[in-house]
Amino acid sequence: MNRARLLRVSITLVLCAAAAIAQAQTPDQTSGSAAMSPLESAISGTKLLFDTRMRYEGVDQEPFAEDAEALTIRTRLGFETGKAWSTSLLVEGDLVWPLITDYNSTTNGKTQYPVVADPETYEINRLQLTNTALPGTTLTIGRQRIVLDDHRFVGNVGWRQNEQTFDSVRIVNKSVTNLTLDLSYVTQVNRVFGKDSPQGRYEGDSVLANVSYQFPIGKLTGFGYLLEFDPIEGVPAAVRDSSETVGIRFAGEKPVGSTKIAYAASYATQSERGDNPLSFDLDYYLGEVTASFSRYSLGVGLEVLEGDGVKGFTTPLATLHKFQGWTDKFLATPVDGIEDRYVNAGITFKNVATLETIALTASYHTYDAERISMDYGDEINIQLLAKLGKVSGILKYGDYQADGLFTDTKKYWMQFEYVW
Repeated sequence: MNRARLLRVSITLVLCAAAAIAQAQTPDQTSGSAAMSPLESAISGTKLLFDTRMRYEGVDQEPFAEDAEALTIRTRLGFETGKAWSTSLLVEGDLVWPLITDYNSTTNGKTQYPVVADPETYEINRLQLTNTALPGTTLTIGRQRIVLDDHRFVGNVGWRQNEQTFDSVRIVNKSVTNLTLDLSYVTQVNRVFGKDSPQGRYEGDSVLANVSYQFPIGKLTGFGYLLEFDPIEGVPAAVRDSSETVGIRFAGEKPVGSTKIAYAASYATQSERGDNPLSFDLDYYLGEVTASFSRYSLGVGLEVLEGDGVKGFTTPLATLHKFQGWTDKFLATPVDGIEDRYVNAGITFKNVATLETIALTASYHTYDAERISMDYGDEINIQLLAKLGKVSGILKYGDYQADGLFTDTKKYWMQFEYVW
């Protein structure tokens, strides 16, 4: 049975099961003429999904003679119904439309410019059925957004205009207090490069398992991500990212007087899986502490991804822009691994003039090889965010100064977003 047929059969089974459970548990509504039918209730509970974002991104990258300039608009439009037989339907399409196109979108062939991975695209972003018939359980089938923990291993890459979604069957159970069981079977990853890119779709058979328990001092999570991607002609990274990652994470926060201390620690180990032609056994480590007082915050952290000289620890489903600097120099872990030491600082103001929030954040990273003695370089990131109701604006800057790897790169962003 192919994947498309499997998905159709799964959806049919869920609807039938939901209808049977609802029929057994729901009182007869035909006796009351004023009572709505399940379908009428679903229609009346339907809500609109809409957001739009305009962003300018500029890239000054050596050795390109020309800087990249991209002005793009992203619009998402859809709806989510109310529940009928404990099941709701969500449909959402998105459009990414470039206005200034002096950049390499990865699909437009403008390789004389640096990359800005926001290609023009029009596609279904999400198309899912969600069922809650079983107590404490949510079952979602179809194209959906999946974000686990801090996005480090599985995320939606929401910074890019075309977000990453998953064709998946996902079940989340919270029937035991403080315990969450989250299991997904993924047949296709719809990546940020869009449907027209050779690397826009990763097909295969992957399992995402995440189990967490909330203690008074923090959340303890165990995870196993079994990724098997089919080979793609001209995209060797696809099958080489087939991997088996097992790990543990603990994160929480605790007040100390008038200061709030947040902490996180994580460890994972990774090896090859499926048809991956490479053989590796690599580790991942993270330690981070942040102190917040009044409107100020200050944090330090160390993140290590090992490399063996051929392959670096890989996180192909992560929201990578969130980690190791905003210039995105380390979207693929170097073969000699990476040690990222960083300092974050921030200040937030509330109710300034007509604005609800103004937040200034900054970070400094130093990058070194994990396997050998090599200084990769360092990076400064600065962001100013302002928010008023459903509208937000961002000014953002990243500056990577190369040493032993890559080239000097500066990136600039100006963004406005409206969310319904």
